[in-house]
Amino acid sequence: MTQTLNITRPDDWHLHLRDGEALEAVLPDTARQFARAIVMPNLRPPVTTTEMAEAYRQRILDALPAGMRFEPLMTLYLTDNTSAEDIVRAKASGIVHGIKLYPAGATTNSDSGVTNLGHCVQALEAMEKCGMPLLVHAEVTDADVDVFDREKVFIERNMIPLLQRFPALRVVFEHITTRDAADFVSAAPAHIGATITAHHLLMNRNAMFAGGIRPHHYCLPVLKR
Repeated sequence: MTQTLNITRPDDWHLHLRDGEALEAVLPDTARQFARAIVMPNLRPPVTTTEMAEAYRQRILDALPAGMRFEPLMTLYLTDNTSAEDIVRAKASGIVHGIKLYPAGATTNSDSGVTNLGHCVQALEAMEKCGMPLLVHAEVTDADVDVFDREKVFIERNMIPLLQRFPALRVVFEHITTRDAADFVSAAPAHIGATITAHHLLMNRNAMFAGGIRPHHYCLPVLKR
């Protein structure tokens, strides 16, 4: 009995293609490796509507080199002003596969992100009802919280109350960086999942300082414990 499984064209469940020249530069490598990918929406301006997602999807397909096959799975950028109607329209489109939550100021191009989850109640209710996944960059941005504790504190302050209020909401805890997050997802119901990068899986924060500053080990979210 074979002990090896070869996935010849896997899916990438967290991909940044950016736009313009950057999109054209990085897309061919992705398409060589992956059949599909969840495409992040934190452009300038952010992809906040189904119409913007459709236009971005077309730019991706137009940039695909001849003869390559690749399916972009689009997402929307959640804001304080995202409405229930926006969610329903996204679900009905068939091309939007998740709604990305960026706390304002947490990462690249997140200045239009959510300032308070209380502003998103109607959108979250619609997501829970129609089965649209919430993809979460799970870090607080409070100045009094140590950068290495941002994920743990987000779980305590936001993730636990969120799931108590919306118990059927499908959630993906994006690019987890701590044992706290791994333990949280492991203990959660089956409709709560997580993604993790290879470097977050293999390294912790010590790698950034081993033998001096290691800038190539710096990314967002930063390596933690």
